[in-house]
Amino acid sequence: RALVTVPLVLPPVVGGVALLLLLGRRGLIGQFLPFQIPFSTTAVVIAQVFVAMPFLVLAVEGAVRASDRRFETAAATLGATRWTILRRVTLPLVAPGVSAGALLCFTRALGEFGATITFAGSFPGVTQTLPIATYLELQRDPDAAIALSLTLMVVSVAVLVTLRDRWVPGLTS
Repeated sequence: RALVTVPLVLPPVVGGVALLLLLGRRGLIGQFLPFQIPFSTTAVVIAQVFVAMPFLVLAVEGAVRASDRRFETAAATLGATRWTILRRVTLPLVAPGVSAGALLCFTRALGEFGATITFAGSFPGVTQTLPIATYLELQRDPDAAIALSLTLMVVSVAVLVTLRDRWVPGLTS
C-alpha cells in the first residue's frame, strides 16, 4: 500500500526523476530494454499513470472494504463458482468505486505536469500535454493560456459534478 501511495506525497518532479532513474537509458530497468522509453509518448502515459494510479487504487480499495461479504458468502452457499461470484456479485458491488476511481485517475492524469515534463519532455505533437502547453503559452500568449486553463477547469469540474453522489449520497439536484 505504501508503494502505491508514494506518488501522492512525492513531488511530481521527483517522480519524474525516479522514472528516469528506473526506465532511462542507463536506468535500473531501462538499460536492459531494447527500446528507449523517456521522451516518448509512452513516457507520457507512464508518468501520468504513475502519478494518477493511487486515486484508482485507493477508490477500489475503499469500495472492496465497504462491500458486504455476506452477498459473496450467500452466493457460495447457493453453489456459485468463484468466477460467478466475482462476475455477478463482487464486481457489481465495487463498480461504482471503480468508476469513481477511474474518473479521478483520469482527471489527475489530465492535469499532470511535473513528472511528465521531467520524464517525457515537451515535444509538440509527441509529448506535450495540455498543462505543459498552458505553461508555455502563458509566456507567449496569455489569452491562449487562459483558454487552455479554462478547458482543463471545465473538465475537472465536470468530473467533480459527476462524482458528487459517490462522495455524499443523496445530494442529487
